[in-house]
Amino acid sequence: MDLSGKVAIVTGSGRGLGLAYAQRLAAHGAKVVVNDVDAAVAEAAVKSISGTAVAEVVPVGSSEAAQALVDRAVSEFGRLDILVNNAGILRDTTLWKMTDQQFDEVITTHLRGTFTCTRAAAVKLREQGEGGRIICIGSPTGQVGNFGQTNYAAAKAGIVGMVRTWAMELARARITVNAVVPVAATAMTETLPFVKPYIEALRNGEELPPFARRELGFGTPEDAAGLIAFLASDAAEGITGQAVGIGGDRLALWSHPTEVAVEFADGTGWSADAIADVWPDRFAASQQTVGQQLPEAPQ
Repeated sequence: MDLSGKVAIVTGSGRGLGLAYAQRLAAHGAKVVVNDVDAAVAEAAVKSISGTAVAEVVPVGSSEAAQALVDRAVSEFGRLDILVNNAGILRDTTLWKMTDQQFDEVITTHLRGTFTCTRAAAVKLREQGEGGRIICIGSPTGQVGNFGQTNYAAAKAGIVGMVRTWAMELARARITVNAVVPVAATAMTETLPFVKPYIEALRNGEELPPFARRELGFGTPEDAAGLIAFLASDAAEGITGQAVGIGGDRLALWSHPTEVAVEFADGTGWSADAIADVWPDRFAASQQTVGQQLPEAPQ
């Protein structure tokens, strides 16, 4: 995948998945604008990249921050070709304990930040008239839910919804828009009980077992970076509006939500009693699960 001559912005790329994405894009030849809220972290990330990169220290969320990122790419490298919306934070707690501030902070960074950065990038890409790539980062939590993550689930589900809309709106400009749904060992996953043993194994320099890498689709940030480089490349020019999962040795294409059971009334609409009559036989068996349905680890 030759990305020589391409210019990318990767938000939230000071560490973790974002850093792995920036490093991989640069390894394929792209010039990269690294982004973090901590100047020292951002500069360390730039130094770790084998290739050309600069840092833009700004908290993603506002229109001004989004424009600053696009302006930095253009002023440093003359153009923009790729945007990876990765910046994110967690403020986990149950619904009845979650404050307005905790909800708003996550929505601002993830959802609003993805919107403002994509809008600013889309304006520049359409002005250039040469197409482009926009990659937005989702999460299994946005696809199926997760206990204690009301704000995060809302943001990540919203991001995939926006991706589907933007794929249609930007198609004529030859700008593809896709969502990546990664699972990897990062600061945002280390609190999840079912992956704690594997994160500890990685910290100890141990290899992950096939169960973690395949059935759980869990691995390192570097394991997820190849998908970003692929979607940013010319090889992915015909792929847009998709949600693609990546983690460990697992690559998966998520479906769009779709009807799984349908019944029709006889011209009278549905009363509550009629629904109660038909539900047990026609709908109950098709009710959907919530949360990730995890396979049992081998003994």
